[in-house]
Amino acid sequence: MSDGLPVGKLPPELLARLIAGAPVNDSAIHLAPGPGLDCAVLDLGDRLLVLKADPITFATDEIGWYLVQVNANDLATTGATPRWLLLTMLLPEGCTPAQVEAWAGQVYAACRALGISVIGGHTEITHGLARPILAGTLIGEVARDRLITPRGAQPGDRVLLTKGVPIEGTALLAREFAPRLVGVLSAAELAEAQGYLTKPGISVVRDAQIAVAAGRVTAMHDPTEGGLAGALWELAEACGHALVIDPATVPVPPLAARICAALGLDPLATIASGALLLTAAEADAAAIKAALRSEGIACAELGYVAAGPPQVWQAGAGQRRVLPRPARDEITRLYASGAPE
Repeated sequence: MSDGLPVGKLPPELLARLIAGAPVNDSAIHLAPGPGLDCAVLDLGDRLLVLKADPITFATDEIGWYLVQVNANDLATTGATPRWLLLTMLLPEGCTPAQVEAWAGQVYAACRALGISVIGGHTEITHGLARPILAGTLIGEVARDRLITPRGAQPGDRVLLTKGVPIEGTALLAREFAPRLVGVLSAAELAEAQGYLTKPGISVVRDAQIAVAAGRVTAMHDPTEGGLAGALWELAEACGHALVIDPATVPVPPLAARICAALGLDPLATIASGALLLTAAEADAAAIKAALRSEGIACAELGYVAAGPPQVWQAGAGQRRVLPRPARDEITRLYASGAPE
């Protein structure tokens, strides 16, 4: 039996070992790497710099726009304002100058919309690639007293989720695996699913800004690979407490549910950018939900933070059991079985 790793994120135990061996000896490091921590924070005295690095490896359609959104999402979960982007483009042999310019143009347009400057990076044609891979390092700033990290969640806090899941997964599946959905969706429904990229959209920057302005947000997390289930486990590990969640309260748009069912995927374990996972003090949760809803952003209460070891409990119908942690994102099974059709 092969010991090779499958497509997707590293197993949590392996990732934890890698993080534990990282040198973090600089006194300027305000937040070092750790499970469930998507951003690094540097203390420069008069300000905090927040840094995030993320690639786009599944999508090909609108890949440049994707790149900016997923990096900006993670920065937004800290309360930071994104400012500067370093862009790396690893491109397959045979791609044309027009394609390269189009991919870069997508990045530039998305950055202009968010007020981000592209300050450098690296671009090359890379041997052995079947598809373009774009990676970014995004840097932002936040005032010292405005920093939010996943470590801030405390017992008694309410667990909230904006929009629903899996928004990114729905758009990605409809764009990359459209032939598999023929006969499942009408042409109009397929177009609607492809449009999930912008409506309801995979950005959570506005969600985070509204939530923070409305009440005391103690932690925020962007559910990406591994979906909501993976994000809940990452948040529990980061804050060191248990989460008690009722899966029946998780909003799954009907169109997203149909696509996942047709492809045999669990919506709660499918890549889910576009939903902001946050915890809030119990006294502030109602005001935060109301503020988001008043701006047209759906917000559901999933459960609460509880004392105890870091794990995720699913509760409902008078029962409680551990929520399974996804070994890998559901969508990786489609990619592992071959290229999108």
